[in-house]
Amino acid sequence: MSEQASLPVQPKLLLPGIMMLAGVIVLLTLGVWQMQRWAEKGFFLDKLRTQATAAPAALPASTTWATLDPVKLDLTRAEAKGVFVDGPIAGVRTTIAAGPPGSRQLSGFGRWVFQGFRLEDGATILINRGFVPESRFATIAPATGAATITGYLRAPETRNSFTPADLPQQREFYTRDPAGIAAALGLPAAAPFYLEAERQGDGLTPPAGVDVKELIARIPDNHLQYALTWFGLAATLIGVFGTYAWQARRPTQSA
Repeated sequence: MSEQASLPVQPKLLLPGIMMLAGVIVLLTLGVWQMQRWAEKGFFLDKLRTQATAAPAALPASTTWATLDPVKLDLTRAEAKGVFVDGPIAGVRTTIAAGPPGSRQLSGFGRWVFQGFRLEDGATILINRGFVPESRFATIAPATGAATITGYLRAPETRNSFTPADLPQQREFYTRDPAGIAAALGLPAAAPFYLEAERQGDGLTPPAGVDVKELIARIPDNHLQYALTWFGLAATLIGVFGTYAWQARRPTQSA
């Protein structure tokens, strides 16, 4: 009996190779897209920091509100002049993470305080006056009188499948939805966006308006991590296929 080397095993690599190539293209495309989003987000955050030290813009004219895209206005620093609407306030439930050691800010479970504000031209916009811890919400009274409010225009907050249902009859909400909040406050013709008031004072007296540093911290900026993840998966896929192809092309010996 003689020993004879068997023919090398050559499994079909064409289909696995095509699938690997398609997967790598998809993963690299996602990575490049996330890098583009990272650059856009960086420009956006730099613009926000610049706005914080510049004069606020005027509000868009109320005659244009019906044609505006609130998303394009989001985080524009603006100023509103007018008078607070006499009436109740609404609360939007939220949780504010504690700041770094030494920071002076309210945190924990609480609510954003929303109240109507009538502008000099007679139109109405909602003001997010700031955060109040839940234990102190009942002590917050509606603001009264004329005021000039500087802050950031915000688009409506979107819901997801985990967002609890709002309780408009109790003026209790889980999303910052200006249309729903305005209706609950008896202000059906309010702006389709709202103004998030800037912080005044020490930040420890509720309702505490937003500080630009905290506002920036609340904006997700994970695009670089996502990009590196997609690129890493592409490299892993190439490595796995390379190992598979190398193993598949190795000849085997049989007696």
